[in-house]
Amino acid sequence: MTEAGFWENPSHAQQVSKEASSLRTEIEQADYLKKRLSDIIELLSLEDETLSSEIEGELEDIGQRIEKKSFEAKLSGSYDRDDALLAIHAGAGGTDSQDWAAMLQRMYLRWAEQRGYQADILDTTPGEEAGIKSVTIAINGQYAYGYLRSEKGVHRLVRLSPYDAAHRRHTSFALVEILPQIAMDNPEVHINPEDIKIDVFKSSGAGGQNVQKNATAIRLTHLPTGIVVTCQNERSQSQNREFAMSILRSRLLEIKKSERADEISVLRGEYTKAEWGSQIRSYVLHPYQMVKDHRTEYETSNPQSVLDGNLDGFMESFLQYSIKA
Repeated sequence: MTEAGFWENPSHAQQVSKEASSLRTEIEQADYLKKRLSDIIELLSLEDETLSSEIEGELEDIGQRIEKKSFEAKLSGSYDRDDALLAIHAGAGGTDSQDWAAMLQRMYLRWAEQRGYQADILDTTPGEEAGIKSVTIAINGQYAYGYLRSEKGVHRLVRLSPYDAAHRRHTSFALVEILPQIAMDNPEVHINPEDIKIDVFKSSGAGGQNVQKNATAIRLTHLPTGIVVTCQNERSQSQNREFAMSILRSRLLEIKKSERADEISVLRGEYTKAEWGSQIRSYVLHPYQMVKDHRTEYETSNPQSVLDGNLDGFMESFLQYSIKA
């Protein structure tokens, strides 16, 4: 970073600065734990029984912090340290599924808030009666992608429908996509400007002052793949264009990764096509209370806690499962 000309490439410089900041944080956290352990050893040497409860509290807190760092040390994938893009799409089930998609949006926003991550809604399509048809959220924070990649797949909800006049039990589905936010100079993704069609339109709003009077929303169409990305969160057209390009790069990288994974699976003779109905997790609110991950068999009888953003148990069990796999 101190070399001459480092800031001549702003995108590369920003990426290196971000990595340096992440490493600096890791070192500071390790030094902090070492200092606290040193202080405990010093207190123990005093052999003062009145300090025992204080020491036990300190050791418990340090133990929890070390467990968290031990878990994060296993997040060693290429993009696990990176920020994430989270997209939710309502599936079969009409209004119930659109409401379910909105419940999932709240769940992930609460989870991000609890972890101290920054979450920005980049684009959303509201449902006809309630909920949302789709939403794209940028979640920024260390290991955001590493944690969230456990959530990729179809999520199923079973409950008594509040939208059914007979109050019958309904099953709703929503698809969750998780993508890493990648740098503009990432060598794995090259986008030819001639391959992009750009449309500018007015952002949709709730009315009143929220309605944009100027055309600031952006729709990008990647002609070779047919991928369409929209962004209408920011009041600036340039910011929306930047976010839309970021999403497009991430989607193109995901296509490359999927193609490589499919090729390897075919060579191993274990290729199976992912289908919409193959849910990764079920959330049952009636006739009993349970959330179960069908990949890891991890489950809890407290769905409200999960829907309030307490997802770490599912994420950690998935990591252990993926390491064994």
